[in-house]
Amino acid sequence: MKILPVVTKKDLNDFINLPYKIYKTDPMWVPPLKSEVRNQFKITKNPFLEHCTYQLFLLQENGSTIGRITAFIDSLANEFWDAPIGLFGYYECPREPAASRLLLDAAREWLRDQGMRSMRGPWSFISQEWGAVLEGYQPPPVIMAPYNPPFYIDQFDAYGLKKIKDLLVYVIDARDGYQIPERILKLTDRVAEKLNIRVRSLNMKDYDSDVDKFISLSNDSLANNWGYAPVTTAEAAAMAHDLKSILHAKAVVFAEDSEGKPIGFGIALPDVNQLLKRMNGRMFPFGWITLLLGLPKLTHYRMFALGVIPEYHGKAVDSLIYRALYESCFSPDLRMEINYVLENNGPMNNAILKLGAKPLRKYRIFEIPVS
Repeated sequence: MKILPVVTKKDLNDFINLPYKIYKTDPMWVPPLKSEVRNQFKITKNPFLEHCTYQLFLLQENGSTIGRITAFIDSLANEFWDAPIGLFGYYECPREPAASRLLLDAAREWLRDQGMRSMRGPWSFISQEWGAVLEGYQPPPVIMAPYNPPFYIDQFDAYGLKKIKDLLVYVIDARDGYQIPERILKLTDRVAEKLNIRVRSLNMKDYDSDVDKFISLSNDSLANNWGYAPVTTAEAAAMAHDLKSILHAKAVVFAEDSEGKPIGFGIALPDVNQLLKRMNGRMFPFGWITLLLGLPKLTHYRMFALGVIPEYHGKAVDSLIYRALYESCFSPDLRMEINYVLENNGPMNNAILKLGAKPLRKYRIFEIPVS
């Protein structure tokens, strides 16, 4: 076995195609669109790369690619965190311990050469697509959520990577009889009346303006969250462009004060993975038909983000936004995965449990010194 850096177009193709070979018989894996994966590595399509230095590696045996990993440095994140933290991701590996060590060594040594002091991951070039699945391998992952076989956790542990943070996932399902508890309905009625808060859905006719509101709210409300780094205007615009074709306007809400100023937001993404599962990573020749016909009918969602500006923390505005999302998206088949919540975010975890959501998954992020 040997490690090779990705240099040529063929190398990149091997890097991108590897998961489609590894997981082709795994019923839990959802093949992403290859065109979308490829765009993650194009600076013209992914503005994250404008402030990122990275190196892709392949693990080969007898001329065949059997593993891969990426080592990268997000300069804006490191400036915000005030720490020289390198990242690793896109990890795929066979079971052999020697293979895992070769891949992780390659990433670690590259980061050491770049002056980093630690290596953290798994991480991604895509916002909030972090961590390795630790618990809850079924059902299949939702949109923009990672997937890995259980033995990857054993490989990370054996290498000496240590837990730095767990990310918790909850679920609500109307098919199981879920309803918002009566006490929460009464509480949010009082909150809306007392604080004079109005909740509205995304205005697709004024989409760009609402995207600007989301950027401002995100940077104000999430800045103190572990792992957060400010999103650039270019990154937000690219994500807004990519998501516009799949968003349900009813699944994006803004909370506004009495003067119409936005004070919070909630975003639930339709779980297009239900459709991608049938497309084998390809839009053509017929995948686009699956998306076109299936998107409006989706009743499963990932609650992707929810934030409230600091002045309104502790006032149950988050519960009000959650209720608005639930009622706006409701159908008898509604299923919503709240993916994810930081394990040490006590107020949010307590609020979600009081709402009657059930624990579903857990992701883990690891870290190790590189020196």
